Amino acid sequence: MTSHQTTQTMKPATAAKKLGVYLPATPTEFQEGVVSRNELNALQADPPQWLLDLRRDGPHPRPVVAAKLGVSIAGLARGGVTEALTTEQIDELKRELPDWLRQERATQAEVRKEAARIKEKNAARGEKPGETRS
Repeated sequence: MTSHQTTQTMKPATAAKKLGVYLPATPTEFQEGVVSRNELNALQADPPQWLLDLRRDGPHPRPVVAAKLGVSIAGLARGGVTEALTTEQIDELKRELPDWLRQERATQAEVRKEAARIKEKNAARGEKPGETRS
């Protein structure tokens, strides 16, 4: 008896998310098709020029924008940034450093500091990450 392995596919939105790119900025063929696991692996291993350009210049999806600015996605929304931004727009925000961005970066730093404190405390107790005491 032979086993037939079906090709695992995903929607373009899922593939774009995994590639870290903004779906509406991808080529039409990418947006309208389905992407197999093998095709995704090939795009990651040997990105075509359009993917290299998108990753370098944008527009970038909100998770990428948030990471580049050092804030959370919620922080972007609080700052009024709801759309994808290009690398140039992100760099401009970094240069201007508006009050909301300064505040959100400070908030993010506090969150990271608290997470590190909790991790250290749990490590001192001998607990594994994600484990809770009863």
